[in-house]
Amino acid sequence: MRRYGQIIGVATRPIAPGEHVHSHNLGMGDLGKDYAFCSEARPTQFVAEPATFQGIVRPDGRVATRNYIGVLTTVNCSATVAQYVADAFRRNPFTGHDPLADFPNVDGVVALTHKTGCGMSDDEPLRLLRRTLAGYATHPNFAAIIVLGLGCEVNQIPGLMEQGRLEGRPRVRALTIQATGGTPKTVARGVEFVREVLADANAQGARTTVPASHLCVALQCGGSDGYSGVSANPALGAASDLVVRNGGTVILSETPETYGAEHLLTRRAVSEEVGRKLVSLMEWWQDYTRRNGGELDDNPSPGNKAGGLTTILEKSLGAVAKAGTTNLVEVYRYAEAVTAKGFVFMDTPGYDPVSATGQVAGGANIVCFTTGRGSVYGCKPVPSIKLATNTPMFRRMEDDMDINCGTVIDGEESVAECGARIFDHILRIASGERTKSEQRGFGAEEFAPWVQGATM
Repeated sequence: MRRYGQIIGVATRPIAPGEHVHSHNLGMGDLGKDYAFCSEARPTQFVAEPATFQGIVRPDGRVATRNYIGVLTTVNCSATVAQYVADAFRRNPFTGHDPLADFPNVDGVVALTHKTGCGMSDDEPLRLLRRTLAGYATHPNFAAIIVLGLGCEVNQIPGLMEQGRLEGRPRVRALTIQATGGTPKTVARGVEFVREVLADANAQGARTTVPASHLCVALQCGGSDGYSGVSANPALGAASDLVVRNGGTVILSETPETYGAEHLLTRRAVSEEVGRKLVSLMEWWQDYTRRNGGELDDNPSPGNKAGGLTTILEKSLGAVAKAGTTNLVEVYRYAEAVTAKGFVFMDTPGYDPVSATGQVAGGANIVCFTTGRGSVYGCKPVPSIKLATNTPMFRRMEDDMDINCGTVIDGEESVAECGARIFDHILRIASGERTKSEQRGFGAEEFAPWVQGATM
């Protein structure tokens, strides 16, 4: 069977004319792929007068879209203490008391906790976790950071500080609960540090006009349905092209949800070396799933299938549309710092919170998240724009969805027109307008570093 001009599966039994084709009679086949490296790479047509937004310029010249103070944990054992520190600066919804009322340019104090940091091997799983935490600690959307540990975990603070090159940074404070003297003393020290940096963080948070080349947009899709590949994803692809043509960066990820469509990206690679990096990732994932008793076609979720998707090939072909049509300029490891401009790929799992966590660690300052079934997702310290694939879901979940791309299905606008509308919305959100997930308070619990290896 073909869709999007590509094979999405082969019949597992005879199918009569007019019969419903879905997972009950369609499966994966052994399909050959022609990578045709670089054959469709073309010069990018940059705009003559780049768009602008109101960004926050950091002392090192990087541009933020939000202005948070963060509390990062080295290990799950310090999670509750980190929450206590952040809670000290939370607005009371009953009394209205707001500890940050005198600091209007500070978006909040957020604790980003996780479930790992110990009981893990001291090799690649630890290096990956540290790369993720360091990416957040140095993210431009944080004015200051506390790194909070227990003291006896595998992920020791000195090792994290060394690998992440965090030593000597004036706005990074490291504390361990054991060395500080327990929970109350550590919370008091953490709260004291936040109070020390609030005035400076507020001063840093003033916005100024900056070019759209400072945009670094993470592309995500979750709760996908049969409309994803024909409305929201290609519309986001049109917006991605506008970001790139204005000098910015877009990051496509979710490697298992690119499987079966990677040959469309290798053809747009700027070099064979870049294309082969992507192919190597696919080979790694095939081996990884095999070693863990699975296969890549296990990826479409029950919700995806209920929404009309069948094989991972169909899902992937619709998913890669988010990346538009410009050249693939680089391929990155999970949570690796993204330095290239243009369309890049980052290796991540397909699980959305884990994938977006890696993209933000790499430097993304906006997340664009398409959904057909209705994913509710936020991503502090970065705003997450939710794009609905169909009008009925958008209307049903209007408190969570930012943009309705069902207008493409309804015939009200073209993919290009919807993409232009998305791009304009990105500029407004980057300038400080709040997304629906920010209004709902989402974003802290969704921090989810990729956990590899055995838990011991």
